[in-house]
Amino acid sequence: MPGAIYAEGLVKTFGDVRALDGVDLDVPEGTVLGMLGPNGAGKTTAVRCLTTLLRPDSGRALVAGIDVVDNPNEVRRAIGLSGQFAAIDEYLTGRENLRMVGSLYQLTGREAKARAGELLERFGLADAGDRTAKTYSGGMRRRLDLAAALVVSPPVMFMDEPTTGLDPRNRQALWDVIQELVEGGTTLLLTTQYLEEADHLADDICVVDHGRVIARGTSDELKARTGGERVELVVHERERIADAAEVLTRVGEGGPTVSQHTRKLTVPVSGGARLLAEVIRELDVRKIEIDDIGLRRPTLDDVFISLTGHAAQAAEEENGEGGDGTSDGQRSAAERRAQAMREVD
Repeated sequence: MPGAIYAEGLVKTFGDVRALDGVDLDVPEGTVLGMLGPNGAGKTTAVRCLTTLLRPDSGRALVAGIDVVDNPNEVRRAIGLSGQFAAIDEYLTGRENLRMVGSLYQLTGREAKARAGELLERFGLADAGDRTAKTYSGGMRRRLDLAAALVVSPPVMFMDEPTTGLDPRNRQALWDVIQELVEGGTTLLLTTQYLEEADHLADDICVVDHGRVIARGTSDELKARTGGERVELVVHERERIADAAEVLTRVGEGGPTVSQHTRKLTVPVSGGARLLAEVIRELDVRKIEIDDIGLRRPTLDDVFISLTGHAAQAAEEENGEGGDGTSDGQRSAAERRAQAMREVD
């Protein structure tokens, strides 16, 4: 039986660009799928197809058991979405934005007002709740957008790089919110380029590149594919790199990788702490000075690099300063909406 989020052979092209090239997904109910990939890999396109914002060219997708092409309106009633960029009305206050979303979800005025107050507190925006959103910083807008996605508690949530632009404290706060949602039964698809975030939150991780899912598994399973433990050391004198490499070659499983610039050598090993002690003794016998040495497991960064050929790059933080890019016509409509909201008790 398909999971709460299911895709089979999903294809989407833009001219000559094949943004999705046969994506398959199956996310069990009440779990978190972390979707990783470099910029342009197809993550956002996949989210937009699954949330009915784009129509796939071919393939099949079900969300909460509903076909996204045949019944898009039903899908929209069953999901929440926080897109890559904050989608808020800058001429409404933070509180009015959340009350408007509540009204769109057909909450009563009292319910929408209470929920807005609760979310403003939860996301640290209570003091700014009655300021217009155009006065918010980029991080504050991001938090308001995330709050808007949680006005109701839908069975399926999509979050496209939700913590971009958030400071560590607010990122941790959002992680806590996500964990609460999942504990309550929500299914979540999360795209991110913060690999620590996927490691911390996701039950399962898929790596996307060039529109295809190129790897999938738990964090531990993906790390195991990259290799086991490794000894990593930094030589004090660049002239002794070759000597240190000789030591690591003798104890490691294959030759070490060497960074001349950082004087760092890394080699995969098996044997744990016992082997590390042996390396330290041999370096001491040869009088090779080191600045640092350690035994570590592969990280998701290592997985990402091994699969895609380069490190993940987090998207730039949205700048909260400057103009809003709103036309006069849009400004007038926004101001009318703001006035209408202020007249609602």
